[in-house]
Amino acid sequence: MKTLFLLATSLLTTIVFAQTTTLKITESPEFKDKKKALSVLAIHTNKNNKTAVLRSSKNSFIFNIFNQNLSKIHSQVIEKTKKENYINHVAHNNIMSFITVLTPKKKERIVYCHTLNLETKSYKKFKLFETTVEKNQPLFSGSNKRENNVAISPNGKYLAVVIDNIKKSTNAHKVHVYNTSNFNLEYTKDYQNHTDKYYQVNDLVIDNQAKVYILGKLFKSGKKEKKGGDANYNFILTKVDNTLHKDLKISLENDLHIQSLNINNTGDNLKLLGFYSTTKIGRIKGGCSFIINPAKMTLLKHKTTELPKQVYQDLYGQRQSEKKKGKELKSFYVDYVLLDSKGNTYILAEEFYTTTVYVNTGINGAASYVQTIYHYDDILIMKFNHKGALDWSRCIFKRASTPSYNAFVKNDELHVMLNSGKNLTEKNDGRTRISKGWFESSALYDFKYDNNGQVNYNKIQNNKGKTYYLPYYGTYENNNFIMINSGKSKTQFMKLE
Repeated sequence: MKTLFLLATSLLTTIVFAQTTTLKITESPEFKDKKKALSVLAIHTNKNNKTAVLRSSKNSFIFNIFNQNLSKIHSQVIEKTKKENYINHVAHNNIMSFITVLTPKKKERIVYCHTLNLETKSYKKFKLFETTVEKNQPLFSGSNKRENNVAISPNGKYLAVVIDNIKKSTNAHKVHVYNTSNFNLEYTKDYQNHTDKYYQVNDLVIDNQAKVYILGKLFKSGKKEKKGGDANYNFILTKVDNTLHKDLKISLENDLHIQSLNINNTGDNLKLLGFYSTTKIGRIKGGCSFIINPAKMTLLKHKTTELPKQVYQDLYGQRQSEKKKGKELKSFYVDYVLLDSKGNTYILAEEFYTTTVYVNTGINGAASYVQTIYHYDDILIMKFNHKGALDWSRCIFKRASTPSYNAFVKNDELHVMLNSGKNLTEKNDGRTRISKGWFESSALYDFKYDNNGQVNYNKIQNNKGKTYYLPYYGTYENNNFIMINSGKSKTQFMKLE
């Protein structure tokens, strides 16, 4: 009994005060789909606060349009073939567009663009191009959560689609640029054409003049990112238009390793932002930035900044943070790159890894199996100012088994949306742990960070007895954040404004 008492005492925590959110909350009426939707692919809200939701079922895409009160005003089912796959989407004002690729034969690929007009409720499908591949090679390899193979210009007039064009003796890539008024081809260009080197796309943007900037890694030899302790690649920024393409090689220092960079194209210069390590790919020692003059395609400035002490306090507590300071983080992957009105950039990455457990379901292990467990844990936040310098960095100490959070910038403040236990608790070492206990009900939270990185914990609702919403599938547009519920038979949305 004494041992149990001591254990219970050591686990005592303090309830963290969470105020009620100041965001206005609106919930839609429940509705039922004609076809069962399996996943949410995209959500887009236009300037008139009409919202389009694209979801997929086994054999179709489902379009729904909602008015500003989130009442359904239009529904459409688009049949698809078994060999037609969704790639990603873009949206601008009244138009939501998404890309699919059809594989009618083993080596044949046909790429389509589907559009939905939120005001006229009209749907159109455009055939963009056909091509062939070798050895069942995918057209859109290397895509990630940021969907780095399709981009739309800020004015919505141009669409860029980047594909792999790998043949038996050539490692090449191609960009197609279309006018979104009719999806006629403006131009197409091959770039990064190599016979002996491997290239990997990181990010791309297209400007209002239909110039495309593509950032990628060009490996010096083979496909290993590290050889002899040094980085085995250079980052290449490629500028493409209808007359030329030009490359800028961004060489790295010998002890610098960068998994990926993201492009911020606000202002006159391009900013390439990301995480760096001094030991190996996939680890994080701090933030880095490269400032590029896009007109001259020259590197103006390069800066690296180590993670501040606050990150280690958030992760390990006050006492351990001194010992952990300078330790490189690992297994973090970029989820969101967000901009505010002053040109500042927020990069959010989540720790992701898998473990396995042996499950015995029968006598003498006759029906046993190995189960993979997915871990979506801590969140790293970095804020870079408009000059590319690291302003502040924080961590959210959390544990989850599924993708669970979303983020947006409203009134130049960062909001992180997630579900956690009903009460946030502060451990004895000062950390606030974001997780749900075995017997604890859950709640929906808004973590709001001010310009200096100070956080307020705002509760949106206790989930017990209420609709359970999924922030991960939400979207922020037109000053509104909209997310869908987890229900399979009936669908409902929550809007925060």
